[in-house]
Amino acid sequence: MIIAYTDGACKGNGQTNAGGGFGSHIIYPNGDTLDVWGGEPSTTNNRMELMGAITALERTPADVPLQIWTDSSYVQKGISEWIKGWKAKNWKKSDGKPVLNVDLWQRLDALCQNRQIDWQWVKGHAGHHGNEIADLLANLGVSANGEKFTQNNQTKNTTQPTTSVMTQLTNNTPLATTGIERHNHQNPAYNGDTSKPNADFWLVLPDPINRGKSERQLIMDTETTGTEPQKGDRIVEVGIIEMVGRKFTGQQVHIYLNPDKEMDEEVIKVHGITNEFVKDKPKFADIAHHLYEFMKGGELIAHNAGFDMGFLKMEFDKVGLTDFLDVVQVTDSLALARQMYPGQKNSLDALRKRLDVGNQDRTFHGALLDSEILAEVYLAMTGGQISLSMEEEVVATEDDSEITFSNLSELAHLLLHSKADFESDGAWRANTIKNS
Repeated sequence: MIIAYTDGACKGNGQTNAGGGFGSHIIYPNGDTLDVWGGEPSTTNNRMELMGAITALERTPADVPLQIWTDSSYVQKGISEWIKGWKAKNWKKSDGKPVLNVDLWQRLDALCQNRQIDWQWVKGHAGHHGNEIADLLANLGVSANGEKFTQNNQTKNTTQPTTSVMTQLTNNTPLATTGIERHNHQNPAYNGDTSKPNADFWLVLPDPINRGKSERQLIMDTETTGTEPQKGDRIVEVGIIEMVGRKFTGQQVHIYLNPDKEMDEEVIKVHGITNEFVKDKPKFADIAHHLYEFMKGGELIAHNAGFDMGFLKMEFDKVGLTDFLDVVQVTDSLALARQMYPGQKNSLDALRKRLDVGNQDRTFHGALLDSEILAEVYLAMTGGQISLSMEEEVVATEDDSEITFSNLSELAHLLLHSKADFESDGAWRANTIKNS
């Protein structure tokens, strides 16, 4: 199966001469990728979302099953539900008015004929790596057209994007000492099975493209051979989710390591990682420099952070990177939880149930899985994901009409302080203090 992530972007949606872009990130079964981006000088967000999907269909063979991921409910619902009614009414909506963007809907409909397509919706800007790449491409398409095909680590037939965007789109770089490739996204063929040798796993260790940005947080976890680093236990898995300004960037780290020792059955029952699976994986020394550079300068957030930091310090000390704890800031989410919920259970499982987040299957406590859950728990504990945007966006309704949310930031100076509100607040505070 071919997997495609598509997205659209528009600067000033609904306004005159609003420029927009679309992007398609296509992953073939053998791991080859094709990135395509482009745009229109005067358009809407919905048109660009449609163009992203159209591009994915036009650039893939019709005889291979295709799964398309879009963060546009307008596209996903339109092609899966609404289009049948539109066609039955000669491309009219239920109110009798013409379907908007009919030229693109007809183009998309024609491309879908006699094809096996699985349409999937994904929440935008929520850290899904494929969606984040498509978003980058769509924003690049606002001002440029191009494509990049990557095969066996060679880029061909490319209209080069800017250096910063290229860095984010490709990163299949061999580790200096071993030749083992590191990637910036996981192999779509990897099924998560760590019970036996699995050649489909890719070592995910991107370059630190966001290092130096304010509010860069790395939510992380490790899995180990035991609980005592001073007695020879080692790290076997590292998982990291990156956020900047409390928003997921799409950057992740996922590493399995050969610990140079056998794990017993009790440990394997906890994390599900077998000795056979890690036998061909790199050792910590092989990835230490790249991992150090990725983590440097970030705020590390871990649950029971002392455990993870103890192991990481031990591993970095072994390779001469003895200042590791000096180049990072550490936040212990367990200590934070104990302050917020004294006298209660504050394990990661207890917190996710209490806060009703992180409802993924946790049969095994994998490092990346636990990092994903911890990210949701941390955001919920500290006030939720603060990612409100003053930019315009478009929401699709069932009959294809567009609801536009306008940029109101320029009207902020018109907000007035209410004397009555201040007096009421003061009275409440005085009464509270008196009766406390």
